[in-house]
Amino acid sequence: MIVYVHDRSDTIVSGGPRMGLVVSKAVGNAVTRHAVSRRLRHVTASLLGDFPLEPWHSLVIRALPAAADATSAELESDVRRALRRITG
Repeated sequence: MIVYVHDRSDTIVSGGPRMGLVVSKAVGNAVTRHAVSRRLRHVTASLLGDFPLEPWHSLVIRALPAAADATSAELESDVRRALRRITG
């Protein structure tokens, strides 16, 4: 799991922080990629309130091939660890 946060403070922003996922073919076939995406969206939505992201931040999560076999708890742990590193 690789997590990027992009600061969009130089643009006019409405709404809260944005989140995007990158789940490439290296993760698996379409069914596997879709399942990983669903789990990551669910995990990330529940975690966003725990971290001080501003409305002008864009969060990008890139799933690595190991995400195909990871449980939701493992994905949550990885995302939480990465967000802790980024937000301090």
